[in-house]
Amino acid sequence: MTVKVKDFVDDARLGWERSRPELDVSSIEVMARIGRIGALAAQRAGRELLPAEVSRAEFDVLCTLARGDGPMRASEVTTATMLSGASTTKNAERLVRRGLIERLPWEHDGRVVLMQLTAQGEELIDREFPRMLAGDRKMLAGLTGREQAQLAALLRKLALTVEAID
Repeated sequence: MTVKVKDFVDDARLGWERSRPELDVSSIEVMARIGRIGALAAQRAGRELLPAEVSRAEFDVLCTLARGDGPMRASEVTTATMLSGASTTKNAERLVRRGLIERLPWEHDGRVVLMQLTAQGEELIDREFPRMLAGDRKMLAGLTGREQAQLAALLRKLALTVEAID
């Protein structure tokens, strides 16, 4: 005998089916779960970053710079993090004040400023990013390696579709 376990989305779907039976709400089976998992993962990451005294958005900026091929323009960081330009600037200013990133002039255009991690920023990433990955592994522990690969492939396919629409 299998036990069916309901989650938040199951309850939400049932509520919508009762209150708006004329609507096909089946898409929330996927999209609401993606949103909810994303929100829960972001909350977890925020809690785990408290000791490092960086926000999730600041950490995203640091990670973008850490995996880049060198100094990056603010517009490149904005594109990678999906933050607004103003938010990128605000986060960068806080990170500069903390000594985690530095600004450099761009030799091709004096109006453009580049950002890169400092040694202190590198140390923070080297300490915190492995902790974040360990948290990710805990969240995925209920799936086999094969299931994780299948889910990754399906989510990639969905992401490409969504990105093409936008």
